Amino acid sequence: MALPSYATPLERTWYYGFRVFCGLVFIFLITPILVIIPLSFNAEPYFTFTEAMLGFDPDGYSLRWYEDFFTSDQWLFSIKNSFIVAIASTFLATALGTVAALGLSRPEMPFRSTIMGLLISPMIVPLIISAAGMYFFYARMNLTQTFTGVVLAHTALGTPFVIITVTATMVGFDRNLIRAAQSLGADFTTTFFKVIMPLIAPGVISGALFAFITSFDEVVVVIFLAGAEQRTIPIQMWSGIREEISPTILAVATMLVIISVLLLVSLELIRRRNERLRGIAAT
Repeated sequence: MALPSYATPLERTWYYGFRVFCGLVFIFLITPILVIIPLSFNAEPYFTFTEAMLGFDPDGYSLRWYEDFFTSDQWLFSIKNSFIVAIASTFLATALGTVAALGLSRPEMPFRSTIMGLLISPMIVPLIISAAGMYFFYARMNLTQTFTGVVLAHTALGTPFVIITVTATMVGFDRNLIRAAQSLGADFTTTFFKVIMPLIAPGVISGALFAFITSFDEVVVVIFLAGAEQRTIPIQMWSGIREEISPTILAVATMLVIISVLLLVSLELIRRRNERLRGIAAT
């Protein structure tokens, strides 16, 4: 939104000062992430910038740590597990979260606020407490050190994101469309897939992406529940920092940053598409 020509000096000062402040906060938050990227190309096994790197000497840069990642059985095994767990938990979280959001969006739903608070509690409760509780609960069911236990735990952590995004999408949903479909003879399944799902799809996809990111980056719950066969990328990075510090971790972190940026860009494109579908001008 552009500053109007009739703005007072105080309004202009606030307008530009606020944007400068936000820019400084953004730089403060993003700088540690940006430092990782050039360090991942360090030719030497250090976590600091060498003289060759600071002097932009080509010999100071190398792809050796990326090569080490793609040739390491441990790293490839970990990333395979991460994708398996993240994809499986995303499908479960998306299905459960969408159904829950549809139920919570109904005006006749009793105790909606209480149920909503319970469903999104994994986002509020400290993760270490959730992980400890899941460990004791899953241990009784013999689900520790199994893919099933890790997937179910990540599903519980990702479902609140789906509920929130789908519920937000349902705020402007016109229920007269459901009544119109039912009056024309459509059953519930047809109404859901032909009327409801196309309209809430942006929220569902956004929630699924959030659930995927949550699962792919999760480390605390995996420490409690996973065994050697369920070792994921975050656990491999954590172990690498504790046992053998290697710049390969920086290469992996850089690739994870790129994946996160691509997912965030996808979310923004979905948001803009949702605005166009609703007839709202994108800002």
